[in-house]
Amino acid sequence: MKNPEILLTNDDGVDAAGLHALQAALSSVGSVTVVSPVTDQSAVGRTRSQSVAVHEHDRGYAVDGTPVDCVVAGVQSLLPEVDLVVAGCNRGANLGSAVLGRSGTVSAAVEAAFLDVPAMAVSMYIPESLFDDGAHLDQAAYTAAVDSTAYLVEYADDSLFGAADYLNINAPVTERSTGEMAVTRPSGVYRMTADRDGQKIQIRDTIWNEMAAGTTTDPPGTDRHAVLENRISVSPLSAPHTTENGTGLGALADAYPT
Repeated sequence: MKNPEILLTNDDGVDAAGLHALQAALSSVGSVTVVSPVTDQSAVGRTRSQSVAVHEHDRGYAVDGTPVDCVVAGVQSLLPEVDLVVAGCNRGANLGSAVLGRSGTVSAAVEAAFLDVPAMAVSMYIPESLFDDGAHLDQAAYTAAVDSTAYLVEYADDSLFGAADYLNINAPVTERSTGEMAVTRPSGVYRMTADRDGQKIQIRDTIWNEMAAGTTTDPPGTDRHAVLENRISVSPLSAPHTTENGTGLGALADAYPT
């Protein structure tokens, strides 16, 4: 894309280091306006509001709402000439098909696709040890993620978004990145558990423990497999949730008693 008008959003909030790092990187390849939630909206999926308060911010706009609110408000009201929506950079990975609908970061890209605007969702995988230690991650930690995104923005052409509605980008934390980029598909490996203890049920996604141990069963070619090899994963995806009618549903519908 040549000097695109970019709407930049996220789900970690307008003060997040990943957003600031991505804004700096994208400013070298286009004109960037932030339309971001005021507060952390992680894992809200495609939740939306009926009305939102918008505040002018030195980076653009801060919205009292969700990432989806930010995209709709930005594309339909605040920035009508948007060429591309970029969401991120998320503090934590968004890997695997089961995660796509939960993530506020990915949901922002999906919403843009429904509004006929190309989009990218950008996330960074952080090893469990850094989360456990509560380590502060500054903008430099996001370099592999944001530089690869800026590269894709600069060199993406119409053919790329003719075949895909949005890209889901996941990169390792910079110090572990090989710098290699891989085209991937979302992994189908699913590891949710629910353990009951009296009146409480503890719901866990144990895939993060497997990732930390390097014992996942994600096959080659998938997003999680690539990131565990410290490569930058790029999954080209479509927004409509459709499938071919080859399930016998047509016969059931025809036989429905009227």
